[in-house]
Amino acid sequence: MRMREEEIEKLRGVVRDCLSKHLYSSAIFFADKVTAFTEDPADIYMQAQALFLGRHFRRAFHLLNASKIVLRDPRFRYLAAKCLEELKEWDQCLAMLGDANVDEHGNVLDNKDHSGMYLDKDCEDREINIVAATCFLRGKAYEALENRTQARLWYKAAIKADPLCYEALECLIESHMLTCDEESSLLSSLQFGPEDGWLPSFYACLIKKYDKENIIEARFKELERETFNSKSSDPSFIRTLKTNTDLLACKAEYYHQCGEYQKCFELTSVLLEKDPFHLKSTLVHLAAAMELGHSNELYLMACNLVKDYPQKALSWFAVGCYYYCIKKYDQSRRYFSKATTLDGTFAPAWIGYGNAYAAQEEGDQAMSAYRTGARLFPGCHLPTLYIGMEYMRTHSFKLAEQFFVQAKTICPSDPLVYNELGVVAYDMKEYNKAAWWFEKTLACIPSPLSEMWEPTVVNLAHSYRKLKMYREAIKYYEKALALSTRSLSTYAGLAYTCHLQDHFTAAITYYHKALWLKPDDQFCTEMLSLALMDECQNGMDPKVEVC
Repeated sequence: MRMREEEIEKLRGVVRDCLSKHLYSSAIFFADKVTAFTEDPADIYMQAQALFLGRHFRRAFHLLNASKIVLRDPRFRYLAAKCLEELKEWDQCLAMLGDANVDEHGNVLDNKDHSGMYLDKDCEDREINIVAATCFLRGKAYEALENRTQARLWYKAAIKADPLCYEALECLIESHMLTCDEESSLLSSLQFGPEDGWLPSFYACLIKKYDKENIIEARFKELERETFNSKSSDPSFIRTLKTNTDLLACKAEYYHQCGEYQKCFELTSVLLEKDPFHLKSTLVHLAAAMELGHSNELYLMACNLVKDYPQKALSWFAVGCYYYCIKKYDQSRRYFSKATTLDGTFAPAWIGYGNAYAAQEEGDQAMSAYRTGARLFPGCHLPTLYIGMEYMRTHSFKLAEQFFVQAKTICPSDPLVYNELGVVAYDMKEYNKAAWWFEKTLACIPSPLSEMWEPTVVNLAHSYRKLKMYREAIKYYEKALALSTRSLSTYAGLAYTCHLQDHFTAAITYYHKALWLKPDDQFCTEMLSLALMDECQNGMDPKVEVC
């Protein structure tokens, strides 16, 4: 039986419609008949697509591999490799993609001309470059084979080949494969099209947000001002990205990094009402709830995630966060471990796993988790920072300092790193150096200061006191009191500074305030007795000092 060309074209339309309606068995049935009538490469490709979408990966691969075109047409080769990806046959996947090399900057060295395509689309849709898709698939294969160095290079090659290949950028960011500087350098090297004016700004909001406050705020404002007018005659049709969930999730991440946890939590709460299954918002929401100690919210989130996404690492990470929040560290470790088993590239679970051990002072196991995190996520400075903190806990100050400096190299603008460098300098009695680091910490923090940074202000005051710069010390103790009035360390430090200046009445007042917070504090009890004796011997101050 012979079919006319218009009848075959109608049958192709049926296949396309079945695919768009997700009727894959119907699509496979009719695509097979079209191929039988025509043996056209485009029809073979359409049949393979139908088989792939219907999850018949072996059959799709066999069909593509049996065709004589598979090694000549990059789309055939790519789809065949995608079949092998789904079958988890990673070495064969790379072999199917063929030999290729990439340099350290993500430039493909022996890129062949792929202009000779068998498959031309009739529609005017903008396409992702097939070279970019191929590079991305290579990266996925290398990552699955635990060759993260090559994976990183091929992901960079994919986004460089086509800046619209967002998945490659997402892998680089989510898996912390690049440092802050490397991410910025990569973005600046991308060649965007004239119609993509908004995209560089959006990508800049996705990467690590440790630039100065005014730079980051400017990025968000620029995107919020970006408009699209679908009917230029009617201003009511103007649309912006101001309420876009992805953009607001980036802003929530920024609030979290700044230590503005309440602001972050409120924003993610609104986002999750709008889109309850936006997983990036969910992760930031969990992190903020952890910092704020909202155990009920963590419990509800964990229950819903485990029910909806039992195979996702995020779900079991949420359970671990709940148990960590209520200080049941054994259970939290179990669930953090389960999250790492489900997805070994999920950085928060490795850090949570280490923190759960550290909370019980099980240093060796904590170090093991942090070292794994540092190895897997070279662009994330937190595992290195926590290793330094563990060395601090065991008074290995020189080793701690080395890891803090390493963390600073990875992320040169995180104020927490500078704070820890200040603490280690203080413990090594290098008070000038400590004061310098604490000043640098405060310079990096967006104003106004939140209560989270009160210990840094107190530490700076302690450093000035050690340097006998009493006026500066008192200034920063008073700044700390403006952030929190329930800090024993602040009152004790302020009292002792006044005491050293022979301002006994003020010293006694502040010792009393410290002891009101902690009545059994030995230092304040002893120093209060001395201050009272000193006041008796020297007489009361002629006036009430303002220290």
